[in-house]
Amino acid sequence: MSLHTAPQAQPALAAARPVERLVPGQATQDGAGVRLTRLLTQDLQRRLDPYLMLDLFGTDNPGDYIGGFPDHPHRGFETITYMLQGRMRHRDSAGHEGLLVPGSVQWMTAGRGVIHSEMPEQQDGAMEGFQLWLNLPARDKLREPWYRDIASVEIPEWQGSGVTARVIAGASHGVVGAVQRADTAALYLDLHLAPGALFEQALPGSHNAFVVTYRGALDIAGTRVPARQLAILANASGDTRVELRAGPEGARAILVAGRPLNEPIAQYGPFVMNTRQEILQAVDDFRAGRLA
Repeated sequence: MSLHTAPQAQPALAAARPVERLVPGQATQDGAGVRLTRLLTQDLQRRLDPYLMLDLFGTDNPGDYIGGFPDHPHRGFETITYMLQGRMRHRDSAGHEGLLVPGSVQWMTAGRGVIHSEMPEQQDGAMEGFQLWLNLPARDKLREPWYRDIASVEIPEWQGSGVTARVIAGASHGVVGAVQRADTAALYLDLHLAPGALFEQALPGSHNAFVVTYRGALDIAGTRVPARQLAILANASGDTRVELRAGPEGARAILVAGRPLNEPIAQYGPFVMNTRQEILQAVDDFRAGRLA
């Protein structure tokens, strides 16, 4: 009689998230006439909680960006500006100043309120980048403003087969990013993929996630994601993975994810609070000069 060892069960692979839908960007202008593409709009804030807005700016026509973003207020959230090409100067009412250059990040917590400007420091050439708004939990909306310039060399990177992942926030494959956010578990990756390369990222199924391709095209679980469209990834129970494969020309993309705050969202322009009364107070404080 022969003895056979029963095969041991292998752990199930986490499910690959499919694309729930593709969202075309909306051409718009902001600041002093800066032309940009708004990818995450106000009607998606509940679906992509804790993220509030995402803009992609990219042009080699100085007329589209030269006016910049003169002094304007914020309250109740964080702005994350990631520069791909060009130079932009930041100044704010809390006394912070910094220069964004290719590959660098400006992370600003508006908190109880700040007035800042973002102005080009170039007269010609290409300017390209993303600005992402990350919500703050209710208890932190009136915290002191905070600011950090993150140089390109300070952004940790993970190298895989044909893939470089720049880890701006969160962690990927054991590489801890430049910024951590406990309440929202924010993940922000800039992915550079060679032709046909595959990148996978583990992610809790309850975390909201999206991908924006800014060079080439990606395949996500059978859906082609062209450039300048936002791909919302479907949620699921348990652990999941995000699986991105570059097309034959290669691809560059950002992957953003986070734990929802599940709190009310009240927005009026550059103020994001939890109630209408808090918005009215923010407007009053700005008009009375109490944000500076």
